[in-house]
Amino acid sequence: MSSRNTQKNIAGLILGALGGFLYYRLVGCNSGGCAITSNPYISILWGAAMGYLLADIFKIREKTKAEDTAEKNS
Repeated sequence: MSSRNTQKNIAGLILGALGGFLYYRLVGCNSGGCAITSNPYISILWGAAMGYLLADIFKIREKTKAEDTAEKNS
């Protein structure tokens, strides 16, 4: 869990879950006919999945020792 990419993906998951909950509360569906927004658990899971996938698109490249040394010398 110390990888920056893993931390980024977990942050995306948490923010997505929060976004899914907010979407349920603010937009929602009172009739119960909406499959995703009528149930808070499904809305949170859907938001978490979308947040994780969106965060996973962007990869953070780890610096190598040669790049780090070159950066310090310049």
